Amino acid sequence: MASVFLLGCALALSPACGPAGAADDIGSSSVPGGSFQAVRDALIESIEEEGLVVSAVIPFNDMLQRTAAASASNAASPFVRAEIVQFCSSRIAWQLLAEDRAQIALCPLSISVQQTREAPAQVRLAWRLTGGSTPARAAADALLERLVRRAEALAR
Repeated sequence: MASVFLLGCALALSPACGPAGAADDIGSSSVPGGSFQAVRDALIESIEEEGLVVSAVIPFNDMLQRTAAASASNAASPFVRAEIVQFCSSRIAWQLLAEDRAQIALCPLSISVQQTREAPAQVRLAWRLTGGSTPARAAADALLERLVRRAEALAR
């Protein structure tokens, strides 16, 4: 089940599905000339500066490389490096749950750090937007945006 989820995430981030950030539910930003490690470290520092704890760093590109033969196209990963950083804000989690318990599906929050084969001199950050249709969702989107902007500034 986890492999299916991860493959779905990979396809959602794949160039074959359109330009990154083109979907209304995906935010994206790039750090031209930034190193993957510097952007990744800046993102983790940004999360920790908010008083949050990184719960997982998923080596997403490693999974893509291991499972390339099982993909429908048998294609190589489009990434040089790609990781997903997961974290949670208990304040926002409680706000989301107070609005609708089904919103537990929005937790944990995550931001991916990507370096593609197509543009290796550029590191991209991408994250799922919640749609901001309620106060808690707007708070989650604002947190994600704040973390990305801070990571960009630290990585430059």
